[in-house]
Amino acid sequence: MSTKALLRELGIRPQKALGQNFLVDARILQCILAAAEVSSADAVLEIGAGLGTLTEALAERVHRLVAVEIDRCLVNFLRQRLAAFPNTRIVQGDILSLDICQLLQRGPAEAVVPFKVVANIPYYITSAVLRHLLETYVRPQLIVLMVQREVAQRIVATQGQMSLLTVSVQFYGEPSITGRVPAQAFYPVPNMDSAIVRIVPHDRLPLDGDDVAAFFRVVRAGFGQRRKQLRNSLAHGLALPVNLIARTLAVAGIERQRRAQTLSVGEWVILYRALSSEMAPSVPDVI
Repeated sequence: MSTKALLRELGIRPQKALGQNFLVDARILQCILAAAEVSSADAVLEIGAGLGTLTEALAERVHRLVAVEIDRCLVNFLRQRLAAFPNTRIVQGDILSLDICQLLQRGPAEAVVPFKVVANIPYYITSAVLRHLLETYVRPQLIVLMVQREVAQRIVATQGQMSLLTVSVQFYGEPSITGRVPAQAFYPVPNMDSAIVRIVPHDRLPLDGDDVAAFFRVVRAGFGQRRKQLRNSLAHGLALPVNLIARTLAVAGIERQRRAQTLSVGEWVILYRALSSEMAPSVPDVI
């Protein structure tokens, strides 16, 4: 049965507000599974299970699967479709309001086992989902997401084209694009192409603890006025004198006329360390 016919039978109309575009191309499904390198030993979290096409394919291949879906109507259908898979749990809810690690625990005293995340997420929550996944206290060992193609390109950007999103993801892991997905691979057909992004989180972050929040305060300030030279955007965003910023850039070995998009994550870390003694504590939005 086609996706369109199944939705009609279930009396469900795709909700634009929930970003519901259902994957209908089996070739793309295989590309996602290949990027995730799933095996019978894996624990997997799926976000946005939808009609369960990817969910069922994962359930057949992995040791344990937790699939989250926000739409109650789809959850009822998913529980029927996946009833034959004792390794699979369907959770109704908004992933952004759920504790990711608790989802993977069988009981309160159980340690969180290594897990992968595989998801075809609504595009309007991409940044928020990435932040939620990368900032959780036990990060996934691998993240494979279907995202808007332009967003994928921003995630994997290099010096000269960096953005706040780029730094926010690359601080936590190494991203790559493993495949391009045409709009026609979905129903309803969205107005943009997609891409499969694979993120391998770093074993250890460049900074620890409270430094992470303060680091992103510096990064946000730098990107606050992209067209300006870094010394001016940082001075404005951090409310510090321009001459102090200029001296700190010199200490960090960064030319003061450079702009935020030209700095690598490593250079941002060096700059943060040079600036940290001048900063008041603050907690920013990361992505």
